[in-house]
Amino acid sequence: MADIIELIYADHDWLRRQFFRLDDARSAAELAAIWTLLSARLDTHAAAEESVFYPALLKHGGRDDPGNPEADPQDETEDAITDHNAIRDAVRESRRHQPGTTDWFTAVFKARSENGEHLDEEEREAMPDFIKSASLELRHELGMRWLQFYADHESTSHVDARNLDAGEYIEEHS
Repeated sequence: MADIIELIYADHDWLRRQFFRLDDARSAAELAAIWTLLSARLDTHAAAEESVFYPALLKHGGRDDPGNPEADPQDETEDAITDHNAIRDAVRESRRHQPGTTDWFTAVFKARSENGEHLDEEEREAMPDFIKSASLELRHELGMRWLQFYADHESTSHVDARNLDAGEYIEEHS
């Protein structure tokens, strides 16, 4: 089964490992090689979540979860869009600087920090809420859409990395 939750977790793991690889880089060329892939994947990952996962969370999220009375798919989606925008901003800023420079490291650290907080929050709130409320069939269907999204955006050249308005997004997908 192509479970959307497992696929998102796998992506999160990949992102975290790439940030760790930056710590092992010994030259600007190594930093650039790692960051080129990682920054593109950050953009793609956010776009994939916004195309596949969050519209489903808004429709099927755990609003009435007695185990978590604060579960609110709209709040979780708004948080995610805001986080994605902050990550995108940091990635864009990093691309204005040469890898290895102080300004580049500042932007990459911002992306790393924002991304880490986002992944932790998503894994603690949105994903468990979705697991409780979504059928296995839906999770599989979304998993297949996730895989298709990545196949369609393999080169990342057609990924829309513009910031989104969380309110407009929620209204469109609710």
